Amino acid sequence: MKNTILLLAFCLLGFGTTALAQNTSATHTTPHKVVIQLNSGDTAAWGGVIGNVKNLSKIWPTNLSVEVVVHGKALDFLVAAKSHLVADIEQLSKKGVVFNACENTMGKYGITKQMLIPSVFTVPSGVGEVILKQEEGWSYLRAGY
Repeated sequence: MKNTILLLAFCLLGFGTTALAQNTSATHTTPHKVVIQLNSGDTAAWGGVIGNVKNLSKIWPTNLSVEVVVHGKALDFLVAAKSHLVADIEQLSKKGVVFNACENTMGKYGITKQMLIPSVFTVPSGVGEVILKQEEGWSYLRAGY
């Protein structure tokens, strides 16, 4: 009886290990799509976004799409003359990370496309863009509070 129980336990342990190994390898090939919403004027939150994107890129150096949607008081994050993270944003943009500025917020604060960091794109509505990405199945991450 003891031998039967031990044999059963080893079989279950082996099955669990195989399932875990299969799950881990699937994570490396599954496409990950993340939309990050930033609307905080807190510059620590801005640095946090850069850190999160870099960390995600380390975990999934391939099969990762990231879009950072910026609106509200965070818009200065993408304004070339006001952001302390221009080099980081440009570097991440070259690696495929998309940074989008909300045109509604730009209009509210008198920010023109020419004032933004050159690699930054715009969207008509930051909140609308986040909703569209979620409807397309993107994972959502809110940065700053």
